[in-house]
Amino acid sequence: MSSSRPRSPRPRATTALLGAGIALVTALTASGCGDSGSPGSGDAKRSSTSGAQDGGAPTGPPLRWAACPAPSVAQGVSPDGKAPGKDWECAKLPVPLDYAKPDGEKIELALIRAKARDKGKRLGSLVFNFGGPGGSGVATLPGLATSYDKLRDRYDLVSFDPRGVGDSAGVRCLGDKETDAAAEVDGTPDDAQEERAALAANKAYVDACAKNSAKLLPHVDTLSAARDMDRLRAALGDAKLTYFGISYGTELGAVYAHLFPKNVGRAVLDAVVDPTQDTVEGNLGQTKGFQLALGDYLKDCAASARAAACPTQDGIVSLLKKLDGQPLPTRQGRKLTQDEAVNGIASALYSKDTWKYLTQGLQEAMNRGTGDTLLVLYDLLSGRGPDGRYSNLQPANRAISCADSRDRFTADDVKGLLPRFRSASPVFGEASAWSLLGCTGWPVEGKWKTVDVSAEGSAPIVVIGNTGDPATPYEGAHRMAEGLGKGVAVELTYKGEGHGAYNSGNACVVRTVDAYLVDGKAPAQGTTCS
Repeated sequence: MSSSRPRSPRPRATTALLGAGIALVTALTASGCGDSGSPGSGDAKRSSTSGAQDGGAPTGPPLRWAACPAPSVAQGVSPDGKAPGKDWECAKLPVPLDYAKPDGEKIELALIRAKARDKGKRLGSLVFNFGGPGGSGVATLPGLATSYDKLRDRYDLVSFDPRGVGDSAGVRCLGDKETDAAAEVDGTPDDAQEERAALAANKAYVDACAKNSAKLLPHVDTLSAARDMDRLRAALGDAKLTYFGISYGTELGAVYAHLFPKNVGRAVLDAVVDPTQDTVEGNLGQTKGFQLALGDYLKDCAASARAAACPTQDGIVSLLKKLDGQPLPTRQGRKLTQDEAVNGIASALYSKDTWKYLTQGLQEAMNRGTGDTLLVLYDLLSGRGPDGRYSNLQPANRAISCADSRDRFTADDVKGLLPRFRSASPVFGEASAWSLLGCTGWPVEGKWKTVDVSAEGSAPIVVIGNTGDPATPYEGAHRMAEGLGKGVAVELTYKGEGHGAYNSGNACVVRTVDAYLVDGKAPAQGTTCS
């Protein structure tokens, strides 16, 4: 399991339950802050960007757009390995590595856009962040563009690789073979020997990140990424940022609104991170969220025509216990471990559309003794391609998580918390608890305990909570709304399943969000779609 945000601070793919987010569903379908470290308005003014604050005229050199290449390995190669096509343009945006030294060393952010079709009625740019942290917007947006087809009539659709991600000075840690080897270490140790091995694997990962990305690690925090977005707003020529954030993208968008409230245009936050939770609370809440989603899946399967083939929770728990000592073979020649199975199960819960793959994978494992489908689900979530190469999802996810959160834990801390996590979920609890060690020994101190998202003076922000969301549980949307402040957040509830609401295709959600983004018509407070 991962930490309190849609992120994974452990050393390997088996814990990246949230990093792929929306991109996982696309790929699977295609393939069969509150203290001295927290942001504040004064800090925003000291770290002014290339455009004037509060919607002033943007300045700086124009972006140089050109045809896009195929996504790089670091970004996560698209299912067909091809460039996104003639509708798409790519560019680079230079930003300060360190905003305390705005005239110092620069890094470049990778950008992508598709221009609005109706140039006469163009409203500006609509900037997307699809979550992670660690997800490449450059690789993700073209695959999801049909979901935003109506919006593209009036907006340029724009996304980017945040700092430390993909082709934006991507963080590097272990190599591909080393990452595979790390995945074989038991991440939920049962005895002293396994605990020593897990701690050693964690240290090896941290040391590799420090060795290969030392210069970047202090500067991949969400505060810096939010400042980058204001530079992006200015470079795009927009007086206000129109924004669509999903999963971790909701936290990034909320931090932007806190730093630059007067620069917020129309904004939507979907699959919302709870800003009030520290790492333990967040992990525990997320554990309960995945357990809720698993229960919904099991009920749905049992009520379907395929009920006779459906697993039970007891059967899943029994399978995982067997895998602890006896990994299953796969056609790839790799073994499906207990950790990989847990995360393969979790990955299928991101969307109701992928529940059928979970049934298939569990049937294979329980009845045939093979782990092929669960391993595919695991690989998609971890950023591992069919050729064995990894995107930089995992290292970026870890680096951003640890640059943000101050929480650091010991093995004794985890063992003390295990009863609470096991009680929350017999399937996901142990993995979630042990993932708390992800930032132990990290060479950079985190910025906050919990994030400040107060955004007085911001334009209305639509905050969407999904009652069945496993990764960002529904309650977090209301807490985000409260954090943004009275008169800022407009809450919208979707009674559904999966991670996020808009990309579920629910007609009510799509219609409501589009009416706000296109026509400026905010929904009534407390609107519900089902």
